[in-house]
Amino acid sequence: MRRRDFVLGALGTGALPYLVPAPAFAQTKRAAIPYGAAIRDGAMIDDPVYPQAIIDYCQLVVGEGNLKWSELRPTRETFAFQLADDLMAFADKNGMEMRGHTLVWYASNPDWVEAIANADEARAEMVHHIETVVGRYKGRVRSWDVVNEPMADHPKTGALYRDSIWLRHLGPDYVELALRTAAAVDPDAQLVINDFDFEQSNDKARAKRKAFLDMVRGLKSRDVPLHAIGLQGHIQGELTIDKPGLTAFVAELASMDLAVLVTELDVIDNLLPRPEIERDGIIAQRAKDYLRGYWGGKTPRSRAHLGHQ
Repeated sequence: MRRRDFVLGALGTGALPYLVPAPAFAQTKRAAIPYGAAIRDGAMIDDPVYPQAIIDYCQLVVGEGNLKWSELRPTRETFAFQLADDLMAFADKNGMEMRGHTLVWYASNPDWVEAIANADEARAEMVHHIETVVGRYKGRVRSWDVVNEPMADHPKTGALYRDSIWLRHLGPDYVELALRTAAAVDPDAQLVINDFDFEQSNDKARAKRKAFLDMVRGLKSRDVPLHAIGLQGHIQGELTIDKPGLTAFVAELASMDLAVLVTELDVIDNLLPRPEIERDGIIAQRAKDYLRGYWGGKTPRSRAHLGHQ
């Protein structure tokens, strides 16, 4: 038995919408939760099996790096769209959607971004970037991770947000600026804030859930255009899933008229037992618990993209 067969079997019926293979999946894909993957540009060229697997199993694609500033903005004056355009063409040709990841992030920035010197410069560069990128794919990329990972790993009073060039120059209002700018360019796009580490049964995750909810409530109270929250399920395999806590968190977000997306899903297994059968059983259980916590025992309604940055 292959590792993949074992893991998929152990996940069981709770995750079946993700697991039905083509061509059977193609017959039900409009009713099922869309399944997607992060795409490695090199593998699309070098490995013929790779793009075919994407075609067979996926309805959504997202570039691992081709829309991040580090790849897209080699210099202040230039945009390098070729890789993103190639993936967009692949998605169009095969009847898929491409999600946009990401417009604003603390990481993966070229050196010239990290050298931004003041608030006026930061504001101008962020707005110019979002207007150019969202404008290029207006009407084609229908869902954007506008702000990625804004919350501190250990949020506390006075330090709720993760340090970044944007936070240092613009303060927490950079989140609102990014969302309002994206909405002005494409009013029909789904605008998403994407973050991680909400699912654990520890004080760190509970504090992060609270800080994140407080941020979202503030944005909603100011009528900031925000339509969905992306949950990055970077599950630490050695830690149990707080299913009640995750269910309550998702329900609170949904009560604010927000869609909740599983944008990424992987299990970090370096601290798990070495024997494959034991390790894979734990991996499968963690993924199953995560999805059950996310769904809260209800019929799945939200869209999902499963991948890894």
